[in-house]
Amino acid sequence: MVAVSSIVSKHKNLKKTTLLGAIWGFGHTTTLFIVGIFILLSKLTIPENIAMSLEFFVGIVIIILGLLVIKDIIVNKKHIHKHTHDGSTHIHLHSHKESDAHTHYHKSFLVGLIHGIAGSAALMLLVLSTINSIPLGVSYILVFGLGSMIGMAIVGGIISLPFILTSKKYMSFNTGIRYITGIFSIAFGAFILIKIGYFEGLFIF
Repeated sequence: MVAVSSIVSKHKNLKKTTLLGAIWGFGHTTTLFIVGIFILLSKLTIPENIAMSLEFFVGIVIIILGLLVIKDIIVNKKHIHKHTHDGSTHIHLHSHKESDAHTHYHKSFLVGLIHGIAGSAALMLLVLSTINSIPLGVSYILVFGLGSMIGMAIVGGIISLPFILTSKKYMSFNTGIRYITGIFSIAFGAFILIKIGYFEGLFIF
């Protein structure tokens, strides 16, 4: 949810944010399907240290997403430009916002791919290792994946509502909650790194 919040925070269209959530779920399902099939065929399980390493990497990604939210606010902040033409001074608002029509879809899919082999997904893969039927295992993956897509589409839409509702008339408030989203994302990612790296002993030998 933290990752999806960081991705949808800049958008002002409910349809788009819902789609971003669904794309995250699709990326999540894609990785689960690939790794799940491998586990079903080989009967292997993911070693604990590898699972922890993947969780650690997810923490890094969440921090990066938070930094990108803050960077986007700073880069796209509107400011006043003055121009003088034929003795007349013209003032207009300007920002350095770049066109990124498909960038966030790709980002959402990529983050979903990464999450597909960490967190709750690791628990699902553990369950798969106990299933002896390949068709049943594949069905399990597809149902889990469909649930992820629907669930994250709903979550993406709900999370985006405060950003959408404040994007036009309450720009200062909108900027504030986007800053909070970015900072929280960074803090939560750091918490994961400390928790996995130190308290759970990933880097303690």
